[in-house]
Amino acid sequence: MEVERVQAIVSSSLTEDNIPTEFIRPEDEQPAITTFHGPIPDIPVIDFSDPDQDNIIRLIAKASRDWGIFQVVNHGIPLDLIQTLQLVGKQFFNLPPEEKEVYAKPPSAHTIEGYGSKVGEDVNGKKNWSDHLFHRIWPASCINHQFWPKNPPSYRAVNEEYAQEVRKVVNKLFKRLSIGLGLEADVLKEGAGGEEIEYLMKINYYPPCPRPDLTLGVASHTDLSAMTVLVPNEVPGLQVFKDDHWIDAKYIPGALIVHIGDQIEILSNGKYKAVLHRTTVDKKKTRMSWPVFLEPPGEFVVGPLPQLVDPQNPPKYKPKKFKDYSYCKLNKLPQ
Repeated sequence: MEVERVQAIVSSSLTEDNIPTEFIRPEDEQPAITTFHGPIPDIPVIDFSDPDQDNIIRLIAKASRDWGIFQVVNHGIPLDLIQTLQLVGKQFFNLPPEEKEVYAKPPSAHTIEGYGSKVGEDVNGKKNWSDHLFHRIWPASCINHQFWPKNPPSYRAVNEEYAQEVRKVVNKLFKRLSIGLGLEADVLKEGAGGEEIEYLMKINYYPPCPRPDLTLGVASHTDLSAMTVLVPNEVPGLQVFKDDHWIDAKYIPGALIVHIGDQIEILSNGKYKAVLHRTTVDKKKTRMSWPVFLEPPGEFVVGPLPQLVDPQNPPKYKPKKFKDYSYCKLNKLPQ
């Protein structure tokens, strides 16, 4: 195999306290040194069953301004569907390597879709302790089933059902985020692509690591999406940069974790903040997560919403086609 998967490295002859040097992070990124262990505030948790809609809107807006991340409980997606989504994803990663490689991202392709181990460039040339599978799940016009596993057989049906359920939650989130900015309910979603917004599923697979103190599953970043809606498995690992500290996100079974991404930060002219986050790994257990990235179509231009710009609040970002924004971000080029 031309590309070495992290899962394969783990299966090979790693000693108890050794990982390849390309995975060892500089000291100022190593989780053992940089994770904050003092008293920390919890990432905001928002209950969608609250009958007071105005309160939900206030809490979402405050979390998006102060944190750029929040967890949603009682969101309406059936727990058994989330568990089945996780089960079929886990079954895919448990397949023999040659079966997974059928879905590998073509080396010269411009698509991000497919099975792989690398997303963007790392300034230090370091690798993340993770493998992944990307594929779009909505709208139907942008789905490429070439990258959807045929094994397990239920994979497609489960992901199609999850796409419909997560869309309902996303529409509520966009409306509440928009109203929280003092705008009409549909303005923020329209500014991010409207009904053409693409839903990109990613399965992150972080195998056990002999030296979790030295490496990261994903290095620190903000999401280039408008918004990301994620479910993790029960193995902790998500960390958020808040008040100059890296703090651990608390695991809440069945909750959705919502990240504000770069495009909503741009649309809101900086009122809502894209969350800086990273992922640590575990010595004994496999961590997995299922983020869905809400992205504008490539040709769609995103810039600060005119309603939020005036002489006292000039635009902080320049309008840009999403494909150009993505290219610059993934290749570590200035925007």
